[in-house]
Amino acid sequence: MAVEQSRRDFLGMAFGGVAAVGGVFALGAMKASWDPLPSVISAGFTTVDLSPMEMGEIRTIEWRKLPVFILKKSSDIAKNSARDVVVGDASYTVVIGLCTHLGCIPSWRPRTQDFICACHGGVFDASGVNTFGPPPRPLDIPPFKIDGTKLVLGEEGPEYAKLVGNA
Repeated sequence: MAVEQSRRDFLGMAFGGVAAVGGVFALGAMKASWDPLPSVISAGFTTVDLSPMEMGEIRTIEWRKLPVFILKKSSDIAKNSARDVVVGDASYTVVIGLCTHLGCIPSWRPRTQDFICACHGGVFDASGVNTFGPPPRPLDIPPFKIDGTKLVLGEEGPEYAKLVGNA
């Protein structure tokens, strides 16, 4: 009888353990159903404060899983009125950091003041315009809006409409 009792206890504890593990997974699934869908998250806006950036500084931020380069142009970097974002008295390059040839991520070379894609030798100037190699067009400009000294990615403002009309 003692053997039967310990067997029954073991089966009860095993069932309880399986039920507890199942309950944890069920709670995880419920929490996942409360989270916003990936399509909703990807449609979000990203706000970047441009005021603390130094002249010649470049930042790479992520927007909708894409790298976005923001370059605050110093006086020795060539300006491009058709592609530069002007905030106050400063000019910025704001481009999606994917090469228009095969989608590689170019890197900024401060010495030559250009972006280079190491995969196939594509070169873009400081405004994102293709100057050498296989890229068929300039780096893409993400939709944005200027709100004071803040850049709001994902929302089309008049500044973006002007650039897209010129570029």
